[in-house]
Amino acid sequence: MIGQATARTRDDAAELGAVHARDVVKRYGNFTALQKISLTIRHNEFFTLLGPSGCGKTTLLRMIAGFESVTEGEILLYGEEIKSLPAHKRPVNTVFQNYALFPHMTILQNIMFGLEMRGMSKSAARTKAGEMLELVHLSQFAVRKPSQLSGGQQQRVALARALAPEPKVLLLDEPLSALDLKLRQAMRAELKDLQQQTGVTFIFVTHDQDEALTMSDRIAVMSAGELQQLGTPREIYEQPLNRFVADFIGETNLLAATVEEVNGKTARCRLEGGHMVDCPAIKGAAKGAKAHVSVRPERISLTSGTSSGGGLKATMRDTVYSGSNFECSVQLENGPIIRVMTPNSGLGLKSVFQPGTPVLVHLEAGGTRLLAD
Repeated sequence: MIGQATARTRDDAAELGAVHARDVVKRYGNFTALQKISLTIRHNEFFTLLGPSGCGKTTLLRMIAGFESVTEGEILLYGEEIKSLPAHKRPVNTVFQNYALFPHMTILQNIMFGLEMRGMSKSAARTKAGEMLELVHLSQFAVRKPSQLSGGQQQRVALARALAPEPKVLLLDEPLSALDLKLRQAMRAELKDLQQQTGVTFIFVTHDQDEALTMSDRIAVMSAGELQQLGTPREIYEQPLNRFVADFIGETNLLAATVEEVNGKTARCRLEGGHMVDCPAIKGAAKGAKAHVSVRPERISLTSGTSSGGGLKATMRDTVYSGSNFECSVQLENGPIIRVMTPNSGLGLKSVFQPGTPVLVHLEAGGTRLLAD
C-alpha cells in the first residue's frame, strides 16, 4: 500500500497531502498527551510543530515516525493508513537532537551505513553518500570522524544521512537546540534551502518561535496536548486566535479590556484608565464583554506632549538601548504599563524621552487584536 502511495504523481501527492492526522489521541495510562489532533501537512511543505515543553509536539512526531502507537484516530501518509505499519517500513526518516552519529565511523561511512542496511550495494552506497555530502557542502570532510567536526557540521552530516534514503517525509526533532545562537541562525537558512532543493516534506519540532517564524511555510501552535492555531507565520503572528498564541509567539502587550461597542467589523474597547481603542471585531464580541487587547511593541509609536491628539496619555518609565532598537516601558494614565519597541534611527530616543517625561502613545492602525477571555 505504501509503495502504491509513494508511486503517485506529484500532482496526486500535492492533492492528497503528505500527512493527515484525524482526531488523533494519545494516552499514557490516565494521562492524555494529545487530544483529538486533526491537521493536514501538505506535500513539499516545511511544516513546524511549535509549543512549550510537554505540549505534545514530539509525541505527535514520534507517532508519525512509528515510535509511538496511536490510541485513537488515524494518521495517513499520502492517503494510506500507517497505524499498523512498523517504523522501519515507513517512508520517513528522523533527525534527532543529539545527531546520533556513530563515533567510530568516518562521515562517509555514517551515511553509507543506513543505505547498506537497506540492501544497497557498497559501491552504490558510496556514490550516494558522496552526493549527499556534496549537498550539505561537506565533501572535504568525508574521511573525518564526527568528533573532528563542529556541532553545525555534525548536524549537517545527520541531515545528509537522513536524506540519503530519499524519504518522502523528514522528521526533525529540535535539531538545532544544541547549537549556539549564531550557528542556529546559519542552520535555519541551510535547512530551508535543503528542503527546497530536495522537495522533501519537512516536519520540524521546536519550542523556539524565531525558528518557526523564519523557516516555516505553516505552523501548528500546540499547548497542553491541543492544537491552538494552524496557519502561516504571518497569520500566527499578526492574527493570533487566543491569548496563549498571542503571548507565546513573539512579544506582545496583553491589556485587559471591556467591549464598549461593536459596529460592523470594528469593536471599540475600554482599557484600564478609560483609554479607548478600536480593534477588529471577533466572533462573540458584544457590549460589556470582558476581553484582552493584544498589541505588539513594534506596532506602537511615541511622541512627546500631553494633548491627546489621537494618542493615549502616558508617562515614560524606562528606556533600554539594545543596539538596533530602543525598548521602552511607559505607563498609561491611570492604566497599565506597556512596552514599546522603536527602531534606532540615530535620533537618540533615550535622551529625548527621559523617565517621568509625558508622552503620547499611538497604536498603529490594524496593530491591535481583540482576544476573547
